[in-house]
Amino acid sequence: MRTTELVDGFRQSAPYVNAHRGKTFVVMLGGEAITQPGFRSIINDIALLNTLGIKIVLVYGARPQINDALTHAGLTAQYHNRIRVTDDDSFQLIKQVAGALQLDITARLSMSLSNTPMHNAQINVVSGNFVIAQPLGVDEGVDYFHSGKVRRIDVAGIRRQLDQNCIVLMGPIAASVTGESFNLTAEEIATQVAIKLKADKMIGFSDDGGIIDEDGEIIAELMPNFAESTLTALESGQRACTSTLAFLHAAITASRAGVSRCHLVSSTMNGALLQELFSRDGIGTQIVTEAAERLRLATINDIGGILDLIRPLEQQGLLVRRSREQLEMEIDQFVVIERDGLVIGCAALYPFPEENVGEFACLAVHPNYRDADRGSLLLKHIISLARQRKYYTLFALTTRSIHWFLEHGFELKDVADLPAKKQQLYNYQRRSKILALDLT
Repeated sequence: MRTTELVDGFRQSAPYVNAHRGKTFVVMLGGEAITQPGFRSIINDIALLNTLGIKIVLVYGARPQINDALTHAGLTAQYHNRIRVTDDDSFQLIKQVAGALQLDITARLSMSLSNTPMHNAQINVVSGNFVIAQPLGVDEGVDYFHSGKVRRIDVAGIRRQLDQNCIVLMGPIAASVTGESFNLTAEEIATQVAIKLKADKMIGFSDDGGIIDEDGEIIAELMPNFAESTLTALESGQRACTSTLAFLHAAITASRAGVSRCHLVSSTMNGALLQELFSRDGIGTQIVTEAAERLRLATINDIGGILDLIRPLEQQGLLVRRSREQLEMEIDQFVVIERDGLVIGCAALYPFPEENVGEFACLAVHPNYRDADRGSLLLKHIISLARQRKYYTLFALTTRSIHWFLEHGFELKDVADLPAKKQQLYNYQRRSKILALDLT
């Protein structure tokens, strides 16, 4: 990687580092991901999240490892309604497999060799009885024996450990109030922990790299209802791996219970987790309670983001320079497009109420997002605001975007057609073209 690429990537990730610091992520590490050659890199990346101040609950599964152990022992895996029936002989093996994985994951998180990203990292991994289980019992005459479900979560206990910057590690075995142990699914534990902790994100891994559409492309974003219909289609068509289906079940439940972002990323692509969390567009699939991108009125907290957008355009002479102080006074006139906490577009509506006229100004869209017609979206919103205020006309001044405005229904005008106050401020050296849109 060239130096400029490294610097650009580091700078672009900085807003996400700031946004994620102090947040709580529940990471569901299925047994399928643990079998991948890149498992060590996944653990390193999870450790990196911890060093960046992100609170991590890591829930691991062991489905393929358990199935392999049962096969080697000559035991047959039994299921009822897609739930494992855990008899006495199976449970003895399952506890051994789950315990061995817990030790292996803890050991990897404790690694601090000088040639690894975790060099000098002091990470404390804490496991305990944070999940209390209860038996599934008997269903349709089938006894599940040692298969169980979540009864309650020790939220206060988990938070105490997270506040000490520990990684909380949970496996598929949980104890009950009677002193017994039960076999649970990692997806149920991850879901319930995320809900009870009011986690900011739940993250899972998949061999598929995300939810794949019929054209073989990864779907970037799904709302819970669409995710449910997608899940039904995937299950009926058998077009997804086990880890993808398990995560979708978990994410739909978690999203509907208030977990705003559930990410599914590749378990095979090196650095997929970091690319998903610290780049503008991500690399996997998000299940979201609301669109990651929204258009809204600007607030004083958006000043920095707006300045980042307009400064390059001001330097190119495309926009008139505005100071931070001026923006602070005029912020109520601005609307922004926000994506995952970042301002990627802005525009302003300046009022001239004496003549029932408004000015469309300061249109800026981040260079990486200019191919989705967000400028038109901002203009449409400003036109709507102007009509709500019962303005007769919306005008704009531009030196380069004349055709764009003409395509959107504006007509060329003269300085004399501007509101009186604007005529006094018109810069004859800049010689901006004047365009107006009739709103009546």
